[in-house]
Amino acid sequence: MQIHTHWTDIPDEAKGCSAAIGNFDGVHLGHRRVIDLARQYGPLGLVTFEPHPREYFAPGAPPFRLMNAEAKANRLAKLGVEQLFQLPFDADMAAMTPEQFARSVIKDGLGLSHVVVGADFCFGSKRAGKVEDLKRFGEEMGFGVTVAELLETDGGVSSSSAIRVALAEGRPKDAANMLGHWHRIEGMVGHGDKRGRDLGFPTANMSIAGLHAPKFGVYAVLVDVLTGPNKGSYQGAASLGVKPTFGANLPCLETFVFDFEGNLYDEHLSVAFVDYLRPELVFTDLDALIVQMNADCERARQILGALE
Repeated sequence: MQIHTHWTDIPDEAKGCSAAIGNFDGVHLGHRRVIDLARQYGPLGLVTFEPHPREYFAPGAPPFRLMNAEAKANRLAKLGVEQLFQLPFDADMAAMTPEQFARSVIKDGLGLSHVVVGADFCFGSKRAGKVEDLKRFGEEMGFGVTVAELLETDGGVSSSSAIRVALAEGRPKDAANMLGHWHRIEGMVGHGDKRGRDLGFPTANMSIAGLHAPKFGVYAVLVDVLTGPNKGSYQGAASLGVKPTFGANLPCLETFVFDFEGNLYDEHLSVAFVDYLRPELVFTDLDALIVQMNADCERARQILGALE
């Protein structure tokens, strides 16, 4: 997959795509429908925006993203996207009229042959452009337009907002039903305070900065090590939160990888949330914490073993 970070200077071989357009936060089943429609009309491209428009207009708002740009690109590559147009959402983009976006970005810049959008797609300054406007511009400018209807699942309409609610309530299975895959947090393993190692449970510590936080607590997880000599798939138990027993206040994800020996510092991990085990607890002594951690790991092994 090739990644382009602007709509200008696109090489000729990357033009002529049929592209899905949207933010695609989470790359859920509704997004998959849009992408699958786009692949029917030519080489598969995808147009998205960095930062997310919500981040641009409300930089001080609480984090809401389900995945960062790297995780999104990894997921899209697995879906067969050939050209990813990761466009900067800045003052110039925000000021474009719907017609300017259609002409300058879709037609002249990216040279798209066909675009596919969701039924609720809006574009241009103040979200003034609707799908009917896009169809009209397509007829005038010579690109095709297909509109995908919203996808209904057993949990309702598959949407990033509904997935955020499910995760915030500790319902990763419901989130997965809407996503079509386990919700994952991806990132680099950093150095922590090494308390887990001292307790017999060494953990891989990852920041969740900028991401929507699932419900704090302990989870059964699947772990993919994406880089380094230990690349591969593993099982584990992870604690998400602020470590109340130790008085910490900066949320992070700490993952204990089962049956693993090696060093994961500075490697990239992808941690999938499979089931919620329990909320964060405050322990009065370390022995009680160790007993609980052993119980958490045993329950996680049972849950993850059942997946096989």
